[in-house]
Amino acid sequence: MPDPINLNRFRKSRVKAEDKVRAAENRVAFGRTRAEKSLADARREKADRELDAKKRED
Repeated sequence: MPDPINLNRFRKSRVKAEDKVRAAENRVAFGRTRAEKSLADARREKADRELDAKKRED
């Protein structure tokens, strides 16, 4: 006779595997590294400074 299977453990492991797949998809869709975020912020701030420097006073 085969060993009994714990259905709760089976269900939880299946849910955990699905969550890992979903997390991987979200990392690809939304994830940026801290370096990428800080680089984008620095570029945005530099563009704002350059734009402010070119404004004319009325």
